[in-house]
Amino acid sequence: MSSSSAPPETLSLQDLGWRTFFVQQLEDEEFQTLVPVRVLAVHRNSLQVAGETIDDSIPPLFIEDARQIDKATVGDWLLIDPETRLPQRLLERFSLFKRGAAGEQRKNQLIAANVDTLFVVTSCNQDFNVARLERYLALARDAGITPVIVLTKADLTDDADRFMKDALGLMPGLQVELVNAKDPAQVARLLDWCGRGQTVGFVGSSGVGKSTLINTLLANEHIATQAIREIDAKGRHTTTHRQMHRLEAGGWLLDTPGMRELQLADMGDGIDEVFSDLVALSHQCKFNDCQHGPEPGCAIQTAIAAGQIDGARLTRWQKLSKEEAHNSASPFQKRSKDRILGRMIKDATKGKRP
Repeated sequence: MSSSSAPPETLSLQDLGWRTFFVQQLEDEEFQTLVPVRVLAVHRNSLQVAGETIDDSIPPLFIEDARQIDKATVGDWLLIDPETRLPQRLLERFSLFKRGAAGEQRKNQLIAANVDTLFVVTSCNQDFNVARLERYLALARDAGITPVIVLTKADLTDDADRFMKDALGLMPGLQVELVNAKDPAQVARLLDWCGRGQTVGFVGSSGVGKSTLINTLLANEHIATQAIREIDAKGRHTTTHRQMHRLEAGGWLLDTPGMRELQLADMGDGIDEVFSDLVALSHQCKFNDCQHGPEPGCAIQTAIAAGQIDGARLTRWQKLSKEEAHNSASPFQKRSKDRILGRMIKDATKGKRP
């Protein structure tokens, strides 16, 4: 099994993940003059790409018709000139995993493109955080990627069943795998998503055993890991760039740096999928504008009172929905809202000063 991000020249385009979706985007002339390559690694100032006869490093940006085109990310397919190795076109993606860039408005950071399955990795200890996992699931579903929860460090807990139950309750129809990341036999359960040409992504906070899991899948120690600190059960993940690795099953494994500041923007559909049970119940409320609080005829509150729905799940849904609406608002909308809030506070404090 190869541990390098650059595949051998004998790999076909289909081995790299090429499919009809991309072929249909090509024009007749491009079949004759350009070569498709896939981005296998993203570095600060370059992209590592590979095709049937190409394994090369190219600039991260490219020019077409004298204007700068979108920056490519790992998993993307590019059409390049076989002589100059210069990119000519970025092909449309069938899925795109992105997040709101920390500290910026209305901008997204591209994480990975053309990913089939996203393994959301968390551990059976204090790192297990329902709210954080729901964020990952919303991001995945909005991107059109199938999420799978992978619970690691199952060998270090006597209550693995509880973690499994909590994970299964995150989203209707969600698949969850419980593994010891160091045991190849248990990790083999993930191979169903790792067949020829398939691309799987990994996300998860530092210390959950993500690198250990990846190393087991790769059957080597290619990705560096450091020891767990006993105080907070965290590990220090040393991944510094996004990179794809060839798997023996024929698929591609994508490693991504830990994402510490997830921001949901323009991802209302993803949130609705994760909380589809609450969305369905909300349609049964007496009032269309029900806020799911003390209003009469609230179907969600009725389900909570009957023990069918956890009240905390409603709180998390409302919190994510408000966050998504705020992040998706334009700067003008945010300024207008701030001005209205400022006037309300000013009016409320009038006459209260001594």
